Amino acid sequence: MRARRLLTSALAATALTVTSLGMVTTTATPAAADPCGFYETASDAFYNHCTSDGSRVVIHVRVAMQADYERCVGPGKTWLGSASKIQGAHYTGRTC
Repeated sequence: MRARRLLTSALAATALTVTSLGMVTTTATPAAADPCGFYETASDAFYNHCTSDGSRVVIHVRVAMQADYERCVGPGKTWLGSASKIQGAHYTGRTC
């Protein structure tokens, strides 16, 4: 009887550990999908302004074969254009 209880406890602990690891992986995945700042997918370029205060900021957008430009963006993800045309974007240090 004691061996059975020990085996049951060991299996329960293993199941809890595996479940906990699965939850950590699930929680970490969405953050990686939309990182803060400039990022690209296979076809599109985005700027994700991560803030909790609702501020709007000015970003400098670098464009291939055209003039660069500045843009005011709010909290969250902003589509900048095709990844083949947008070379990067960064925060200028100003709000708008």
